Amino acid sequence: MTSIALGNPAPSVSPTWLRFRDAFRRHPTAIIGAVVLMLMIFIAVFAPWLGTVDPQAVSPLRRLKPPSAEFWFGSDMLGRDVYSRVIYGARVSLVVGLAVALLSILVGLALGLVTGFIRWVDAIMMRIMDGLMSIPPVLLAIALMALTKASIENVILAITLAEVPRVVRLVRSLVLALREEPYVEAAVAAGTSLPRILVRHILPNTVAPLLVQGTFVCASAMITEAILSFIGAGTPPNIPSWGNIMAEARSLFQIAGYLLLFPGICLSLTVLAVNMLGDGMRDALDPRLARRM
Repeated sequence: MTSIALGNPAPSVSPTWLRFRDAFRRHPTAIIGAVVLMLMIFIAVFAPWLGTVDPQAVSPLRRLKPPSAEFWFGSDMLGRDVYSRVIYGARVSLVVGLAVALLSILVGLALGLVTGFIRWVDAIMMRIMDGLMSIPPVLLAIALMALTKASIENVILAITLAEVPRVVRLVRSLVLALREEPYVEAAVAAGTSLPRILVRHILPNTVAPLLVQGTFVCASAMITEAILSFIGAGTPPNIPSWGNIMAEARSLFQIAGYLLLFPGICLSLTVLAVNMLGDGMRDALDPRLARRM
């Protein structure tokens, strides 16, 4: 006769997920940020169905029309539908922001792991990173774009190069603290290879801070892309983005302020949503804040 153990089964939910859930419950702004960001992603993905007309369709007879039932956000100086252009512009900003965040984390993680664990590499690499960080990210991106042609790919690469040093310094600081831990010293004493130590013992402890850093890099990249497009050094004019939509409208601000208003609101809401989401993730993943709360 088999016996049946009584009692509640062990919970299958991980502590990290529980911290996420509790932190988001305590921070409704993080929930709002996540909802707004998902809405923007939905708009970007379904832009061909949400847009009313072709964003590049020119109609001189309908130029500078105010917001109405026909043109929800009005029309620009060439008669193009501003609503459709703003909808398609969400694609550029989100693609640039997410791509820069992903590339910056991957490159910064690889360089930071090696830099923080190998001292002679640290002496060389950090001087290079310090040199790059001495230049403001926007100026560095402008200088890099001046050497190449305007395209989304080049914008992503230019902004990524400007953001990588900050990720490298973050990962390096984490590695410098982790390599003094007893379990890492034990692995070194046992003759464990360097790649195995980095992947098995160091890398898992960098995931949480990098997720938070990635949200702030994403927000910064979207702002930088808008600045580059606004001054004519970003995406080409034939690709609608929030930056070049505002750039085309700056000379008409006094007579058609709505041309600047709608793309500016979308950019501000998206950046704010990403930052609020990052704050919530930081509170959820930082054990010191979790214990304090």
